[in-house]
Amino acid sequence: MLVTIALLLLLILLFMSVPVAAVLLLLGLMLGKFFSPLPLEMAMGEITWSTNTDFILVAIPLYVLLGELLLRSGIAAKTYQALNMWLSWLPGGLMHANIVTSALFAATSGSSVATAATVGTVALPEARRYRYDERLFAGTIAAGGTLGILIPPSINMIIYGFLTDTSIPRLYLAGFVPGALLALFFMLTVIIATLLHPERGGVRESRRITARERWRSLTHLLPPFFLFIVVIGSIYAGIATPTESAALGVLAAMGLAAANRRLTFTMLATAVAGTMRTTAMIMFIITGAYFLNFVLASIGLTDRLTAFVRALGWTPFETLLIIIILYIILGLFMETLSIMITTIPVISPLMFALGYDPVWFGILLMILIEMALITPPIGLNLYVVQGVRNRGTLQEVIVGTLPFVITMVLMVAVLIAFPQIALFLPRLFS
Repeated sequence: MLVTIALLLLLILLFMSVPVAAVLLLLGLMLGKFFSPLPLEMAMGEITWSTNTDFILVAIPLYVLLGELLLRSGIAAKTYQALNMWLSWLPGGLMHANIVTSALFAATSGSSVATAATVGTVALPEARRYRYDERLFAGTIAAGGTLGILIPPSINMIIYGFLTDTSIPRLYLAGFVPGALLALFFMLTVIIATLLHPERGGVRESRRITARERWRSLTHLLPPFFLFIVVIGSIYAGIATPTESAALGVLAAMGLAAANRRLTFTMLATAVAGTMRTTAMIMFIITGAYFLNFVLASIGLTDRLTAFVRALGWTPFETLLIIIILYIILGLFMETLSIMITTIPVISPLMFALGYDPVWFGILLMILIEMALITPPIGLNLYVVQGVRNRGTLQEVIVGTLPFVITMVLMVAVLIAFPQIALFLPRLFS
């Protein structure tokens, strides 16, 4: 009954278009008022202070700023052209450059939306020039952008680690192989789609690209690799914590922007303003979530839910399937961060109690959260790509992403069947 009341209140407030942070605070206040004999709202000040002064969360605005700087530095266009020279021979041509460029930027910015916007701005004019099927072409950009959640560094991984007290460096290690494998699955999806329907693959450039041009283009791939080494390498070399590595990444991105002659006061002001807006939204949501978590624990909802599921007699695998279906359904109607904040405090203790590894479950959750970015009607990357595209309809982008949603479901199945895909690197370096 208590779980049902909590879910109904949550859904009612969300469908009333109340902001997510306000929904979480209101839900916490209402549950505390009706189901606790103690004045739980008195703890709100302490919870707000302790949450907003946690050192690990300083990484969030830094990674957001890193993504903003990359978006405006001009690195994307050169990286994209270099990858085009190396991948255009594959069936699907430029669409493979979309996916690999997205993977590279995901490995530096940590933001799916920034990745989709950056690659879309550079790539979509090329789709029209070479007469690609714009639906599938836009689908590769929207789907490729989702890799920003899975391939480290990842803002969502930081939030998951913070909410579940899971090691963020171990989560980062666990995300490498599944992220690379999902990118390869996306490329395979493009190959199959263009072999079945060659007209979707566009018109190949008639000019022959020489081996010398290909090798010279590799210099344009150095900036994203340099940023990746600075951010991720500094963590595993023991030089910096995840938060400190984000600060190093920002300094490196500013240096690259200066080298490209894009580092101006106007550019910095725009990047900082965008960072402040995004960070304020995220921190309000996290604060509301932590207060709600405190209320849920105080009224015993988490323990009751665990006991209820165990009483049903479901096996751990059956419970996992139900959780996966739940996340797919939630992804149709809720934004990714909202899904994480509202569900992880309730679901993760249940999954851990059933024996699932916190790191493995975190990676599985990242893939399910990725799916929410490209499933209508709320999929954020769909709107980002359509906004950059600025022609046609949103339905065309949705149709183009459907094959990649199926690919993600396949990736979930592979990760369940072979959990070592995510776990062998954290165990190797533990």
